This record gives sequence, C-alpha cells and structure tokens, in this order.
Amino acid sequence: MSSYLESFSKWIQLKIYQLEVTYSVYIFTPIEKFIFYSVLFLLISLTFIATVLYLPHHIQFILNRAWFYMHGDAPELGKAAVQSLASTTGKVAEATAGLVREL
Repeated sequence: MSSYLESFSKWIQLKIYQLEVTYSVYIFTPIEKFIFYSVLFLLISLTFIATVLYLPHHIQFILNRAWFYMHGDAPELGKAAVQSLASTTGKVAEATAGLVREL
C-alpha cells in the first residue's frame, strides 16, 4: 500500500514540476503563485462541478435522441412516467381546488 502512495506522490510531484516549468510558475513571486494556483483550482473545480451536475442529463438526452432516431418514437418507459406524472399532478390540482373552495 505504501508503494502505491509513494508512486502516486512522485507522480503528483512530477506533474507539479511539469506545470511549473511549462508555464514558468517557478519564477513567480509567492503572491503571484498563490493567484495562479487559486485561478487554476477555481477553473478545475468549476469544470468538475459542471461535469458532475450536467453530464448525466446530457448523456440521457443523447440516449433519448439515439432511441428516437433508431425507433422513431419516445421510449415506452418515458411515456408511462409522463402519463403517471400528469395524472398525479391532475389529482393534486383537483384536491387543491377543492380545499380552496372550502376555505
């Protein structure tokens, strides 16, 4: 286990070294390094958050399009879910309207 951690640590150190040499970060002052690494962290974290939040929906959208192009209709499971949601919403709306009439 420690050999994996050591090799991972060496890999991270190598990547940091490559980043500093490629973008000349090693000649920055400490404040400039802080700003550079802060912006880098911000960009990486925002990209990661956007990937986690939006990629599943995007993949589902692409799969639904592929299904439509291959079969010519929306998947039956999607239709059943939409019909179920519509009937439930209608029942809730009727119950709410009845409650408002009583008040």
